[in-house]
Amino acid sequence: MDKEPVILTVRRSTAGKALAERSRGSDRRAVRRLLLRILALAVVWPGHGVAADRAAGAASGSGPSANAAAAASGERRILILGDSLSAEYGIGRGEGWVSLLEQRTAPKGWRIANASISGETTAGGLSRLPDLLKKHGPAIAVIELGANDALRGLPMASTEANLRKMIAFARDAGSKPLLLGMMMPPNFGPAYARQFSEMFKRIAQTERIALVPFLLDGFADDLAWFQPDRVHPTAKAQPRMLDNVWPVLSEML
Repeated sequence: MDKEPVILTVRRSTAGKALAERSRGSDRRAVRRLLLRILALAVVWPGHGVAADRAAGAASGSGPSANAAAAASGERRILILGDSLSAEYGIGRGEGWVSLLEQRTAPKGWRIANASISGETTAGGLSRLPDLLKKHGPAIAVIELGANDALRGLPMASTEANLRKMIAFARDAGSKPLLLGMMMPPNFGPAYARQFSEMFKRIAQTERIALVPFLLDGFADDLAWFQPDRVHPTAKAQPRMLDNVWPVLSEML
């Protein structure tokens, strides 16, 4: 009988620890569910994706013969390799900043090959880039990737390595790389957000390539420019995105 209170105390203590562990586990699961919901929004939007990109390429006659014809006619190409921010996620076809770029550059003899896929990571972009370079023969390769790596919690070192490899692939193919930087919101932690932003600057400096520091500069903290998911810009934000890219890109044309 004398030991019973002690046993009860131990049980209560153990139960308390278990409850605390369950609570912490629940918090971690809640954060994970939130990230997964964000990622779910960045999965392939109808009409976009690998199949759509391949179909568009086939329809446009892309390939070695198309490249030869483009060269003969003086037509030059810009390859856009990005994620949902460049794939017209949640907006009408022709409303995205890449489509607006095509409208602006077409009179100058440039053709846009948009190989962006919603939900794309740097690893996915790296795996697709060699074939895209061979297929389109671009004079300029715009790389807009990295945000989904952060959302999925992938190592930043891997993201940086993948971006550097893509830059090397583009150069080897005779294409001038342009890197579009991104930033993470403060809820990722100020240290991580700062390191993520600085990664793009460091890559551009050491690789000596052109950089747009932040694709969403000027409106990223204003929800009026975003869709209800609070992640993807609205159609009215697309001209502002192009305005962020154009000063740097126009110098490369």
